[in-house]
Amino acid sequence: MKNTSTIKEFIFLGFPKLPSLQTAMFYMSFTFYTATLIGNSLIIIATIVDNRLHVPMYFFLSNLAFLDIVYTTVTIPKMLLNFLWKSNTISFYACATQMYFFIAFGSIECTLLAVMAYDRYVAICLPLNYVILMETITCITLVFSSWISGFLNSMIHTVLTFHLPYCSSNKINQFFCDIPPLLKVACANTLINKIVLFTVGGIYGLGSFLLTLISYTYIISTILKIRSKEGQRKSFSTCASHLIVVTLFYGTSFFMYLQTTYQSSMELQKLIPVLYTVVTPTLNPIIYTLRNQEFKSVLKKMIEKNLTHKKRITSEYKLC
Repeated sequence: MKNTSTIKEFIFLGFPKLPSLQTAMFYMSFTFYTATLIGNSLIIIATIVDNRLHVPMYFFLSNLAFLDIVYTTVTIPKMLLNFLWKSNTISFYACATQMYFFIAFGSIECTLLAVMAYDRYVAICLPLNYVILMETITCITLVFSSWISGFLNSMIHTVLTFHLPYCSSNKINQFFCDIPPLLKVACANTLINKIVLFTVGGIYGLGSFLLTLISYTYIISTILKIRSKEGQRKSFSTCASHLIVVTLFYGTSFFMYLQTTYQSSMELQKLIPVLYTVVTPTLNPIIYTLRNQEFKSVLKKMIEKNLTHKKRITSEYKLC
């Protein structure tokens, strides 16, 4: 990556006029980040240890859980350090690395949600062919393709953004490195970057959204054709959690797009992306576990087994 910048580091502005809000953001981010790590780790562990969850749906869900962990880890730990120690600087190459993985993991989640929608489409609309269409090698290929496409999409935006010269202001009006605030401080014409951002990024995101939308159009159409109300309820319950997560993901993404496209307060422009990166990954495991009886049963069994093991160790220790 060729770089003509004379700036060696960037400074995150945060909320300089509202220090109390910055303190509140620290506690909120720390709480949600801890919940994200615990909730998504439980999903991964449960999927690995219980044979009942060795099916495509939970394979994709465990990948989504891992993705949420690394997605939040890219930005939140640095944000917490900034909030706690008021050390708001980040080196030029650390900023490039952070932005690359932030965009990559966000892109991968977008594609993975489309893959999960396709999985639900096959399960409900083509149940007799599910085992054939969603065999192990197919699931691995779909997940692998999601990761590769996400990294390639991020590579395009990161190279174009950090190829720009940054020679005047190094103050980023955000809590982490993202494309819009970086383009604002570049001392060059950013028209090409904006065109690529809205075309390549738009095609990638819109393509994943359309695949998800088409899948759920067929899913809902098939469910409505089921004569039994109980059959409709059971069929819809298998994809309700994923539908909620998809709505949450694209709803917050659309809201972020609106508040950056149209004029809004600077505080709101900084606050919405933070809530998007902190809150959404925390809600995903909650939504899946609360609405999934099979998963709740596995988690309950894991907790009871762990408590029994601890009691046995404690009783043996007392006997000694």
